[in-house]
Amino acid sequence: MNLPFHIVDVFAEEKYAGNQLAVFRDEEGLPGDLMQRIAKEMDFQESTFITEADTDGLVFKVRIFTRERELPFAGHPTLGTAHVIQRAILGRRVERVTLDLKAGMIPVTFSYAGGEADVLWMKQLNPVFGETHPPGPVAEFLGLRADDIDTRWPIQEVSTGVPFFMVPLRTRDAVVRTRINRDRLAEYTHGTEAKSPLVFCREPVDPGNHLK
Repeated sequence: MNLPFHIVDVFAEEKYAGNQLAVFRDEEGLPGDLMQRIAKEMDFQESTFITEADTDGLVFKVRIFTRERELPFAGHPTLGTAHVIQRAILGRRVERVTLDLKAGMIPVTFSYAGGEADVLWMKQLNPVFGETHPPGPVAEFLGLRADDIDTRWPIQEVSTGVPFFMVPLRTRDAVVRTRINRDRLAEYTHGTEAKSPLVFCREPVDPGNHLK
């Protein structure tokens, strides 16, 4: 089996930094279970497989796998795969490519510096707002007190491809103190679509900054 692949450091300004990604150019029509086994063998956070390439229309069908399962969408695999497409498959300057993922069509645009793609921007799907959750049990699996939760906003499942719990906290101190209890999280998320939390607060690091 001939399966060319690339190793990419995403969100990095130098080699051997950032988020590792393996990008495979699937020219043999691999079955999904074999892709999963390859991703497990690579042992990176994610691996992607480019399964179809429309180099004229600049649309590329891509599948994303963690070590354990396939994902409909993920951020750094989308950007890293788009980089490989532009640099290694197309080999020319383009303004945009579109990745056809399980979640839907994700356009990625390029800005260039010195003839090389410098910054990549992706447009994620519109957010889908799901179930809301009470502060008490969420604070418990975050290792926080219930009064650390900012109840001016709901704790809500939100997805732009993969659902997360969006958890508003009152202070930056609460963000720093967050320590996820994996057992409590697994117990709580047994029947939910979202499986992982994202915490945030409106208190800025620099008092001159603000959110609207």
